Amino acid sequence: MEELSLVQDNRESIPEYGAAKPDPKWQEQMVLQYAPLIKYIASRLALRLPSHISMEDLISSGIIGLIDAVQKFDPSKNINFKTYAEFRIKGAMLDELRSLDWIPRSVRKKTHLIEEAYAKLQRSLGRPAEAEEVAEFMDLEIEEFYKLLDETKTVSVVALEEGRKKSGGHAGYMEHEVLETIQDDSARDSLLAVHFSGLQGIMLEAIEALPDKEKLMISLYYYEELTMKEIGQIMGYTESRISQLHTQAMYRLKHKLREYSQGV
Repeated sequence: MEELSLVQDNRESIPEYGAAKPDPKWQEQMVLQYAPLIKYIASRLALRLPSHISMEDLISSGIIGLIDAVQKFDPSKNINFKTYAEFRIKGAMLDELRSLDWIPRSVRKKTHLIEEAYAKLQRSLGRPAEAEEVAEFMDLEIEEFYKLLDETKTVSVVALEEGRKKSGGHAGYMEHEVLETIQDDSARDSLLAVHFSGLQGIMLEAIEALPDKEKLMISLYYYEELTMKEIGQIMGYTESRISQLHTQAMYRLKHKLREYSQGV
């Protein structure tokens, strides 16, 4: 959190705000000012990755993402630069992870089985399934199920990508995709506007439908930017349990996004 204090964003830092494109001097200033954000994002991402994934590789791709954000940012679009840069950086890091193909096929298969279990129980119960119910459905003891969640948690780093990619977007998170559409004039036709509006709406609905514990965890992790250890202290759970709640939430959101993409 300390590093974020180095990258406070405000309109006044953009001297030519409202112009079509920022000048080179401003671009250089933004790269220097927001460089600490790269390490911050890489550090949070690395917590959910296998130990063999290099932090240096994430940071290198993040630098490319920041430079790309600075070059493509259009202040006349009335978008907060820090928000735009953050999603560009994350998108570049996710691109790097996908290029490494770092998730074993056996783990991908297990994630598919878990996702299907959550989806089937959601349909039959008419509500989000509890972990105990999913474990019983999969004929597993609850501790075995939690172990399975821990084993597959790294997939949740890009859990929304498969469904989102089928809907025709670019790399990055759903919000990054929406920002990209706003920034890219060539993509701003009415059909895409409707598509991205629907995509954003379905994800907001999916988050709202999460169990209260998972909804709170999502809010604290993604909006308040707390660590899982800090969230555990607030919610009274271990860091491992918070990680499991995160993985469960990602499975639910991934299924909703898959349903949406198949219906588009």
